[in-house]
Amino acid sequence: MIYGLLGEKLGHSFSREIHERLGRYSYRLIELPPAELEAFLTARDFGGINVTIPYKQAVIPYLDELSPRAGAIGAVNTIVNRNGRLYGDNTDFGGLKALLERAGMALRGKTVLIAGTGGTSSTAMAVAEDLGAARAVRLSRSGREGAMTYEAACAAYPGAEILINTTPAGMYPDLEGTPIELDRLPGLEGVADVIYNPLTTRLVQQARARGLRAENGLYMLVAQAVLAAELFTGERFSPGTAEQLFHALQAEKQNIVLIGMPGSGKTTLGKRLSEKLGRPLADSDAEIVRAAGLSIPEIFRDYGEPYFRDLESRVIRELSRTGGKVIATGGGAVLRQENVDALKQNGVLVFLDRPVEQLTPTGDRPLADETEKILHLHTARYPIYLAAADRHVSVAGTEEETLRKLLRVL
Repeated sequence: MIYGLLGEKLGHSFSREIHERLGRYSYRLIELPPAELEAFLTARDFGGINVTIPYKQAVIPYLDELSPRAGAIGAVNTIVNRNGRLYGDNTDFGGLKALLERAGMALRGKTVLIAGTGGTSSTAMAVAEDLGAARAVRLSRSGREGAMTYEAACAAYPGAEILINTTPAGMYPDLEGTPIELDRLPGLEGVADVIYNPLTTRLVQQARARGLRAENGLYMLVAQAVLAAELFTGERFSPGTAEQLFHALQAEKQNIVLIGMPGSGKTTLGKRLSEKLGRPLADSDAEIVRAAGLSIPEIFRDYGEPYFRDLESRVIRELSRTGGKVIATGGGAVLRQENVDALKQNGVLVFLDRPVEQLTPTGDRPLADETEKILHLHTARYPIYLAAADRHVSVAGTEEETLRKLLRVL
């Protein structure tokens, strides 16, 4: 029997990896245009499917039975074929509730703003009610389907404490999008974004920069998938299953980004880490050279540092769009906050901290080709590396010893 995920565009999905880690059935991605939806559901040639954008409401007329929860919400994300009868349920409810509780976002007595008007927004409304929110308000740009516009909501509820994004704003491949400017909601305490690709959306980054609790949708995705698998198989998984899957998937999808001074060993250790973990290696300086058709000294000589930095930012944006890699960056990559933000959307940044007296000048590094330049750079950049880093590894001893330290902190 077929098990899988039904949607129109599924290039962003992690669902196959989650379900196949459970090891009970093979799972596939079923991309269908709207014109083919009826034929697929009428044929009923599957054991169980999950449903995503834009079909969570469109599938309902083809079902024989709905769970009380799915019926009340008016959206289905899980369908089970029970001897030819299609049963629809909503495991997104349990997934979103688990995400909010895990993140410590208490909704009781709070005003909750829900960006979006699709099936997942209906689920978020139901979760907010279940968790005791004082009010839950759906938002849209047009104000359709009874939602408030963003303008009206910001004026009416500037003290709203919780924001839940259920729109695709900021989802791969459009990583720059956000549904709303957080400065317009000064009362916010927490932000939950159901998007899981990228691992950290711009919305979540902006919320964390303001000191708010903020989480993306990866844990929701995993938790709802475990609930769906229980419906598919009739089996109960252990309570820690979702947590284990979440950590495994996050580690698999996250880029390991090496930052630090020129000569700190980023490329050398990146190669070793790539081989050890079986991940592809991307070297941002090498990509810059490839894009420009010139060596780095030639770029500096012919076009200057600002041109190099602009090219570096373009390369970093592209390398950061997808996960699962080891990325070795140039020494100045973290000088621009936009680069740090891009790298952190799908990556963990590791500062390779080699003692300055061990950094050797070389001719292929225009800003670090003399000892005096290295000392000046180290003084200026050291606090920037510390601020950008998620992990800190002292580069001392042998290459093998440093590699072991890297693996431990990861």
